[in-house]
Amino acid sequence: MQDLIPSLVRKSDSKIVLVVLDGLGGVRTSSRGTELSEANTPNLDRMAAEGMSGVHTVVGPAITPGSGAGHMALFGYDPVKYLLGRGALSAAGVAFDLRAGDVAARVNFCTLDKDGRVIDRRAGRIPTEENIRLCKILRESVKMEGDVEFFLETERDHRGLLVLRGMGLSADLKDTDPGVIGITPNPPIARSNEAAGTAIIVERFLDQVRLILAEEQANFMLLRGFDTLRPIEPFALRYLLRARGTASYPMYRGLSKIVGMDVPPETAGWEETVEDLKASWDDYDYFFLHQKPTDSAGEDGDYERKIAAIEQVDRTIPEILALNPGVVCVTGDHSTPAAFMRHSWHPVPFLMWGENVGVDLVDRFDEEAARLGGFGHQYAKDLMAFMLAATMRLGTYGA
Repeated sequence: MQDLIPSLVRKSDSKIVLVVLDGLGGVRTSSRGTELSEANTPNLDRMAAEGMSGVHTVVGPAITPGSGAGHMALFGYDPVKYLLGRGALSAAGVAFDLRAGDVAARVNFCTLDKDGRVIDRRAGRIPTEENIRLCKILRESVKMEGDVEFFLETERDHRGLLVLRGMGLSADLKDTDPGVIGITPNPPIARSNEAAGTAIIVERFLDQVRLILAEEQANFMLLRGFDTLRPIEPFALRYLLRARGTASYPMYRGLSKIVGMDVPPETAGWEETVEDLKASWDDYDYFFLHQKPTDSAGEDGDYERKIAAIEQVDRTIPEILALNPGVVCVTGDHSTPAAFMRHSWHPVPFLMWGENVGVDLVDRFDEEAARLGGFGHQYAKDLMAFMLAATMRLGTYGA
């Protein structure tokens, strides 16, 4: 099916808007509903009543997806075939010139206790200015052996980018981030013989980081998503769409760049993202709008803050619909329940609204209602086909 869709694509004047509330999905507990079910969302509820809903699985049953996999799937790329590491995404997000053979990894500045156990995977979400200071210290202090260079760049808040450059490097390494607190970071482990030397280089790099940052609140770093430069079929050629990706967070601008979307400068927040949509409406066929705070709140276990982030998007829905798009899809790239404080495997609700979408019996937007919607249970990678069909951009298959 993934190979079939591009062969059926044709031009249309009808426009597509994909609204992604990062980590939107939640889970009901014995004491409370999901964040989406408890949020006051009259505009999203109206869209659900006038359109069709469903839930999607990002990768496969019971598999917890990362944000890269989630977004690639929503863009219509099979996330198993087009697996992108966080490192490559971060590199694109900060406009780093990643070259063939480079090894890139996402950095999380973290806090270790006196016994070397992780007590905060995000170092209290240090401000970006502190991140810049720490990166400068490390760039000036860490010494590499041989002909290997390293580059350390600030992304935002506690996140950054590490790139290794030299001959014979491999990105086939496991994450050093254990994903939980209370235990020591994982050592760099090679997944293949070819990566054994790179694992040693990373280990020696991290040993120096631990010593240099010993007196800082952010006294260590966790590495995730080792990757290298890899080709991706351009979005514009795949779907015949002039596409724009607008986000306030570097990684998601990076994702948009990797698939070939036009990307404006970083927006300050959701309202500015919507303003960019309105300002660029006449110049594009497809718009990807990303909102990060839903995910950040879920990871922090902040139930009320995640609800507030959902309601923030809801308040701007009339501005989006006033542009008369052919279809609007509202969903998340994965679930991040505040009860879990991390990504989860739970299916993600979605709705589609537009003249050609159709109407089901659902009259509100939340996980339980979406499961009863007309789209049923889909894979995230197939939502792009529904958006194309709803804008009359797919021709007939066969005679």
